[in-house]
Amino acid sequence: MSTKSQVLTLLMKQAPAFLSGEEMAQELSLSRTAIWKAINELKKEGHLIVSSRNKGYRYERSDLLSAEGIHLALDSAVPSLSITVLDSSESTMKDAKLAAINGAPNNTLIVADIQEAPKGRFGRPFFSKAGSGIYMSMLLRPNQRFEEMAQYTVIMAVAAARAIDELAQVTTEIKWVNDIYLNGKKIGGILSEAMSDVESGQISNVIIGMGINFSLSQNEFPKELQEKATSLFASSSPTCTRNELIAAIWNQFYQIVGQLPSEDFLDEYRQKSFVLDKKVYFTQAGTEYEGTAIAINERGELIVKLSNGAEKILSSGEISLTMIK
Repeated sequence: MSTKSQVLTLLMKQAPAFLSGEEMAQELSLSRTAIWKAINELKKEGHLIVSSRNKGYRYERSDLLSAEGIHLALDSAVPSLSITVLDSSESTMKDAKLAAINGAPNNTLIVADIQEAPKGRFGRPFFSKAGSGIYMSMLLRPNQRFEEMAQYTVIMAVAAARAIDELAQVTTEIKWVNDIYLNGKKIGGILSEAMSDVESGQISNVIIGMGINFSLSQNEFPKELQEKATSLFASSSPTCTRNELIAAIWNQFYQIVGQLPSEDFLDEYRQKSFVLDKKVYFTQAGTEYEGTAIAINERGELIVKLSNGAEKILSSGEISLTMIK
């Protein structure tokens, strides 16, 4: 851990109390000059640190993304995460894929303050603004056969919904299979991709990406999205920081993974779904269908009963719901 990172972690742990330069120097076995330089660097990066000649330094709560802030909010049961925070990224999914190729370890998390070319399922673009959203991707290395794989998209949706509901005191809903909704509008989406090893045939890497509209006001969205999308704190001050929400999501994610093979999360997913018992319209293999969504099975697939009585089982990678009534 760098000197700057050590100083930031110590200040965050101590907040809102003051820490003198001498106390930090002793705690970290560093010179007071090194402490002073680190604090100046942190201030330049945008961290709010109050200096007092008599009291020392105090970290002021802010919404600046940092690996240190995320680490501090993670539960002790969460495996060690390798966290990288970027000012901007074309795509954290691409960053995670490159990290996988370069040998990054299991549980590598990449977070960006803004994505320059964010895309969801089927390559659909979505809106991104610096300082107002969460854009992250996690690299997992399960080394399992496909049929052994956990339902990572479903697990992530439940984890995100739990964390958002708890920290923001709201009630979210899930649109099958990968969108988080609040008050009838989309606030987040999930994208999962698996990569297999040609020789073993096993799934070597899984990347789970998520984008969340955190604190965009409604009028900041492009006009064509204002009726479809919103943010978690579109009209009120955030009740948590982005670091805290990111950590809370992964706390919930690893809690669910740790309880496998229990499928309790699937019941929660079904309860959160606003698609079930609704009429849905979808396109599959170039043919348009309509029917009623009647169930979500143990593989996270949507079962739709068509008007002729036949049933269609929809896999998340095959179709997109075009309308829900």
